[in-house]
Amino acid sequence: MGVENLKKAEKENKRKVILSVFKILLLVVIVAGIPLYVWFFHGDLIKSFENIDDVVAFLGRYHTQSIFIYIGLQILQIVISVIPGQVFQMAAGYIYGFWPALLFAMIGAVAGTTVSFTLARALGRDFLHLFFGEEKMSYYIERLNSKKVYTIVFFLYLIPGIPKDVVSYAAGASDIKFKPFIILSALGRLPGMVGCLLMGTMFVDENYTGVIIIGAVSVAAFILCIIFRKKIQVFMDKFYDKITK
Repeated sequence: MGVENLKKAEKENKRKVILSVFKILLLVVIVAGIPLYVWFFHGDLIKSFENIDDVVAFLGRYHTQSIFIYIGLQILQIVISVIPGQVFQMAAGYIYGFWPALLFAMIGAVAGTTVSFTLARALGRDFLHLFFGEEKMSYYIERLNSKKVYTIVFFLYLIPGIPKDVVSYAAGASDIKFKPFIILSALGRLPGMVGCLLMGTMFVDENYTGVIIIGAVSVAAFILCIIFRKKIQVFMDKFYDKITK
């Protein structure tokens, strides 16, 4: 009877391993395979979205429906991560004006981050548990849910140039809590979005001086964040305590 139970346990463990490997392969296809396919076989489509004038012309064809198309593209840009999001945000500021564009951009960003986080959690977490083992995963989980890690998440989304869409997949595959992650990632995205949208609205008025000023302010804000990082850490710890209650 003991041998039979052992065989059943081994069979069940193999099934879990195979399922986990299949899930992680599917996640790799979504995160890397689809973007590579689009990049190599539909490069012209991506290039057509690199210019703000082309994006404005594209969205302008759909009138009111363009709002939903823009939100959908914002989600797609985060999930697939090869579509240039900044150009779309500038175009949205140009077309809709600052406040409506900010609302649409944040809806798309939060929805897209939620999709990528959920995909990674559904497909990648079991593999990590099997790969590292329950004891090591418990060790990592404790540290992944520390206040310091969420501050790092905030800065990863705040700093320009970092592939933020990969961060949401990595977070989903770990055991980071969803609520503080989605709040802090949204707040981290906000300054960059505001800058892009303001640039878009300034293009309407041909206010190129304003665009330069925004760029300079962004660089200065980044430097100040580095200088006052310890004070920001204290503030983020207090904020973390509030959003996790």
